[in-house]
Amino acid sequence: MNDFTLSAADAVEMNNLLSDCERFTTSFLGYPVAKDFDYSPLFPFLQYPLNNLGDPYISSTYAVGSREMEKYVISFFADLFRAEPDNYWGYVTNGGSEGNLYGLYLAREIYPKGMVYYSESTHYSVQKNIHLLNLPGIIIKSQENGEMNYDDLEEAIRPNRHLPVIILANIGTTMTEARDNVSEIKAILRKLAIRHHYIHADGALSGSYAAFLDPRPAFDFADGVDSIAISGHKFIGSPIPCGVVLAKKTHRDRIARSVAYIGTLDTTITGSRNGHSPLFLWYALKSMGITGLKMRAENSLATAAYAVERLNETGIAAWRNPNAITVVFPAPSAVCCRQFQLAAENGISHIICMPGIGKSQIDRFVAALQQEAAIPA
Repeated sequence: MNDFTLSAADAVEMNNLLSDCERFTTSFLGYPVAKDFDYSPLFPFLQYPLNNLGDPYISSTYAVGSREMEKYVISFFADLFRAEPDNYWGYVTNGGSEGNLYGLYLAREIYPKGMVYYSESTHYSVQKNIHLLNLPGIIIKSQENGEMNYDDLEEAIRPNRHLPVIILANIGTTMTEARDNVSEIKAILRKLAIRHHYIHADGALSGSYAAFLDPRPAFDFADGVDSIAISGHKFIGSPIPCGVVLAKKTHRDRIARSVAYIGTLDTTITGSRNGHSPLFLWYALKSMGITGLKMRAENSLATAAYAVERLNETGIAAWRNPNAITVVFPAPSAVCCRQFQLAAENGISHIICMPGIGKSQIDRFVAALQQEAAIPA
């Protein structure tokens, strides 16, 4: 340890930040971030430079990392997403956007002349990723609930049947948590006799718990995806933004190359990777297990149902997609959006009933809306 210390002013600034973090975390409702986690048993690891550089499955000359935990996390989600036992690969990412970039990167390497199709409800980062990869793309119309318009998808693909098809399917859109149906997409590809295709599922929002829903959405490897990305800091919870990307190992093998300097394969986007996030996810999955994750999903769904009921009782036209934890309603005032950190787009806003949000917070939100409505303009 060094002998450096903060000045009194810097210590005050740091403590003020801590107070702000506590206050703002308590109040937010509009962003999909779980806030009920406790990783205090892992604090001793913060004094070590954990770095899972390179491929998780190949040892490196750098030994301070959490590779074994990362492999467990990947295998856990491979089972959950019904991947072929001998044909999957993945790694813990910095978040859903990196996972989507990786899936599109694999698609481009397999089909360099492919055309990307994604709905207008897709997260803004996907368009950025397509630009970074220099891929052509076509935006598909969305249905009113935010789900992809499959008729428009078919019409868009038909005149481009000579090109390989790369599809970005949303498993929980940003504003309404709509889920694109991979089975519907596969049916269109069969109808148009498209042999060369790649489907990546953006499951950042609801991919982590979609497997626990009844009926189970069509979103995973058994349904026909080639890769899937989820966020770790959303439904599961983490102090550091993170995610997991899974792909067919045969696809990953197309881009792997050896790097002598680190003694492993270069198969990821970033190369040098944070080794603490896999440890957080490993701890969460080991602590909760399938039973705990399922209960977590059921609690969030119950809170979302309660939120719709309370808002409707107040005269607010709130709704949600089937088995969604996102509750949509007309955008309230800017003051209310700031107070509860609500995102607004095209006249609508939402609250996302992530783990850590309960009925008491919903009641406070409804009360604030009622008070706002009672104030004369």
